[in-house]
Amino acid sequence: MPDRPRRIVIGITGATGAPYAIRMLNVLRHLGVETHLVISKWALATLKYETHWTESEIRGLAHANYTAKDLSAPIASGSFQHDGMAIVPCSMKTLAAVRVGFCDDLISRAADVSLKEGRRLLLAVRETPLSDVHLDNMLFLRRAGAVIFPPMPAFYTRPESLEDIVNQGVGRMLDSLGIHTDGFERWDGFKRESNQGYHSTG
Repeated sequence: MPDRPRRIVIGITGATGAPYAIRMLNVLRHLGVETHLVISKWALATLKYETHWTESEIRGLAHANYTAKDLSAPIASGSFQHDGMAIVPCSMKTLAAVRVGFCDDLISRAADVSLKEGRRLLLAVRETPLSDVHLDNMLFLRRAGAVIFPPMPAFYTRPESLEDIVNQGVGRMLDSLGIHTDGFERWDGFKRESNQGYHSTG
């Protein structure tokens, strides 16, 4: 029986942070990982402000695409096997829907399935400041097995561009999904600076 390909489900919601999702799709395509993509209605609206990529170009990065209202899609069923799901970015509305199991669209349904099947679920939550409601929803889902991953930039790498920040964030997200990539700088301990101008007197 042939092995199935590695598969990751990606949901894009209307919160800010679409460049993270686009980069993740690019990296997974390069790594040969099969991707299944759902873009919400409000994500399509936000994309126009955050990126020059068109909807068709973004969908072209995925191996399979579904509309947010298509609850008959394969990823809506636990019998469809995959290796994890990432909601990047994850709005507070979607976070709340996943928390209470309110599967009114394909993104929340696929996330619900991922939890019930014991598969990896990563939520790249995007909101600030956070209310008690937001934090309670995150804690509940963390205890249910989800990875709560607000895409916070690391500055120890001294990023020189927005692209550097996005690459580092996506690389760490993929780590959490069990997918290795060398496409970003990792922490390797404190670096000693050479004292070229120092001369000992004795």
